[in-house]
Amino acid sequence: MIEWVLASGNKGKLREFQQLVAGQGIRLVPQQALGILEVAETGLSFVENALIKARHASAISGLPALADDSGLIVNALRGAPGLHTARYAGPDASADDNINKLLAAMSGVPDAERTAHFVAVLAVVRDALDPCPLIAQGEWHGKILSARRGGSGFGYDPVFFDETYSLSAAEMSNELKNRLSHRGRAVEQLRSQLPKFNS
Repeated sequence: MIEWVLASGNKGKLREFQQLVAGQGIRLVPQQALGILEVAETGLSFVENALIKARHASAISGLPALADDSGLIVNALRGAPGLHTARYAGPDASADDNINKLLAAMSGVPDAERTAHFVAVLAVVRDALDPCPLIAQGEWHGKILSARRGGSGFGYDPVFFDETYSLSAAEMSNELKNRLSHRGRAVEQLRSQLPKFNS
């Protein structure tokens, strides 16, 4: 069993990524368990930030590392909140704070111009200097609602609307959301590449 460090302290992500590597002979160890602190995300793209986190965790642990970076891109806001999705309303903002700021910024924007998409990028490095990291990306396209709908999910889910299913992400079952979501799609892409990566 090979150990990888997960460059995240999020318990939900740990469970999700443990399912990703199931059957691959890999055991994920969260970085906090190894005393690794979060690193500043100074990249100019989701790919850069995922790699910064993966290389940082690998450099300190000496283990292969898995990291992710994700965000919401709203076309009417020129790509905002983008790289600042989690901190859109400030460094200590809650999910409600972020949604409130987004709804205020989108006030008066007609339905046809409320298009948006989530992006998730996963990065895996064998070591901190790995010149050929494994990168996977998933996207989920939809629209921004004018008010919250649904009580499930987290983050921006109550205001992200999937037109195919006519549901907000917060109105979906976990199974449906995981199948459609940006992270779910990135995970599937990464899963298909793991055998080659580990050979």
